[in-house]
Amino acid sequence: MMKSVAVLSVLLLATCCTLAETYHVGPGKKYLNIGDAPLVSLKGGDSVLIFYRDEPYREKWVITAQGSASNPVVFHGVSSDGKLPVIDGQDAINPSGMNFWSEGRGVIKIGGSNNPPDVMPSHIIIENLEIKNGSAPFSFTGRNGKTSWDKNAAAIFLEKGENITIRNCVLHSCGNGFFSAHQSRTVTVEYCYLFGNGNSGSIYEHNNYTESFGITFQFNRFGPLREGAEGNNLKDRSTGSVIRYNWIESGNRQLDLVDSDNEEFIRSSNYKSTFVYGNILIEPDGAGNSQVIHYGGDSGERDRYRKGTLYLYNNTIISTRSGNTTLLRLSSTDESADVRNNIIFVSTTGSHLGIVDRDGMVELRSNWIKSDWQVSHTNASAAVSVLDTTFEGNTPGFADLTGQNFNLTTGSICVNRAAILADACLAEHQVRFEYLKHQNKKERTVAQSLDIGALECTGLSIVDRKVMHAITGQGSYTIRTTYFSKKPASVYTFRNEFILNGRHVKSTPFNAAASNVILYK
Repeated sequence: MMKSVAVLSVLLLATCCTLAETYHVGPGKKYLNIGDAPLVSLKGGDSVLIFYRDEPYREKWVITAQGSASNPVVFHGVSSDGKLPVIDGQDAINPSGMNFWSEGRGVIKIGGSNNPPDVMPSHIIIENLEIKNGSAPFSFTGRNGKTSWDKNAAAIFLEKGENITIRNCVLHSCGNGFFSAHQSRTVTVEYCYLFGNGNSGSIYEHNNYTESFGITFQFNRFGPLREGAEGNNLKDRSTGSVIRYNWIESGNRQLDLVDSDNEEFIRSSNYKSTFVYGNILIEPDGAGNSQVIHYGGDSGERDRYRKGTLYLYNNTIISTRSGNTTLLRLSSTDESADVRNNIIFVSTTGSHLGIVDRDGMVELRSNWIKSDWQVSHTNASAAVSVLDTTFEGNTPGFADLTGQNFNLTTGSICVNRAAILADACLAEHQVRFEYLKHQNKKERTVAQSLDIGALECTGLSIVDRKVMHAITGQGSYTIRTTYFSKKPASVYTFRNEFILNGRHVKSTPFNAAASNVILYK
C-alpha cells in the first residue's frame, strides 16, 4: 500500500510539473499577438515569451494569475540585437474575452478584473519589455470601444498583488511610469529604466508613484521626466521602503517619501524606517524644487506622517544648480534623518548648500560636504547635529565630474573614511553592491574599510572598453576594467566586469600581460 501511495505521489508530482506551459508570441511563433495566447487561464509556472518584432505590440491586458515562489507566472520579453519588445499604448487593444475595470490606468495592469476571475495575483514577474504611450493624447480600444487614457495612466499599474517583480523594463511616455496601490505587497523594481513620464504642467504624475506594503528599488536608472512635467522622480508612500543602488537624475525632487492613508501601513513598525543607500542622486540646474529629498508627509494630516527615521547613507549626491540646493526637507519635528557616509557636492560655492529646510532632526556622521555648507537656508536654528568628523573641501576627488564618472581617485579624502552603520542597518542593509552604468550592479569590493559615497575607490583608473577574449566561446563583451595596482614591466592587475546584452555576467581578475587579450577603446 505504501509503495502504491509513493508511486501515485511521484505520478502526481510529474503531472503537476508538466502542467506548466510556455507560450511563444511573435513573428513565426504559435501566437502572433500577445492577446492570442490564453492569458485568462495562466497558472503557476506558466511563461509568456514575447519575441521582439519591428512593429510594436499595440496591446494591453490584465494579469490576475497566481504563482508561487518556485513556480512564478512570467511575462518575458525576448530581445533581438539588444532591442526589447515594445508594448505600445497608442491604439492598443484589449484581448478578446478579457474584461476588467480601470482600463485606462495601465498598459499592463496587475489585479482587478471580471474575466479572468478576480483573485489576488501572486508571484508575478514582468521582465525585458519596453512599455510606452499610456497617456494622452493617445487612446485604446477596450470594453467600451475607443477610450482615452486616464491622465494618471501608468506603463505598469499594480492595483493589487503579492510578490511582484518588475525587472529590466523600460517604462516611458506615460502619466506614471510605475504605479502601485496599497493592496500590493512585497514588490521589487530592479534593473529598470524609467524616464519621460509625467504630464506637462502637472505635479501629480511621476516616473514612479507607489504605495506598497514592502517595496525595494534596486539597480534602476531614473531619468528626467517628460518635458514640462512637474512631478517627482521617485514618489513613494509605502511602508518598508528600501531604495538602494539606483541612479536618480532630475525631477521636481529626486525622492519624495511621504505619508500613506492606510491604517495598516501607518501601524506597521516598518513605516517608521526608510533605507536609502548606495544611490547616485543628481539635481540638475533648473529641475524644479531645490530640495533633493522630502521625507515625512504631504497630506497636511500630521498624525499620518512617517514619524520615523530616514537612514541616508553611502550615497553620492550631486547638484549642478546655479542657486541654492537643500539636501532634505523633513515634514515635521517628528521626522529625523541619520545621514552618514554620503558625498554631498554642489558645483557652485558651498554656501549655496543647505542640509535641511526647516523642521525635523538631522544627525551627520562622516560625510564629505562642500566647504562653507549651511545648516539651512530657511531656519538658522534647525536641528542639525554633527556627531562625527565632517570632511570638507572643494572636490571629493571624482574621476570625471563632467563625464558623470563619480568613482573616487586614489588620492580622495573619502577613501577608507566611512563610519560604522547604524544598528538598524547592520542586519539587512549593509552596503554590498554598487550601481554600474547603466541598470546594472557590481559587488562592492572594500580594500581596507568602506569609502564615503556610493562608489568604492578601485584603483588607478576606470575605463569602458570592448574586449575580444581569445578563449573559444567567450565572444565580445563590453567590460568595465578596474586597475588595482601597477606592477613592474607595465603589468597591471585588474578586474573585469563582463556585461553581455546589457546584463552583468561575471567578475574576473586577470593579468593583461599574461593573457591573450586584445583591448579596443
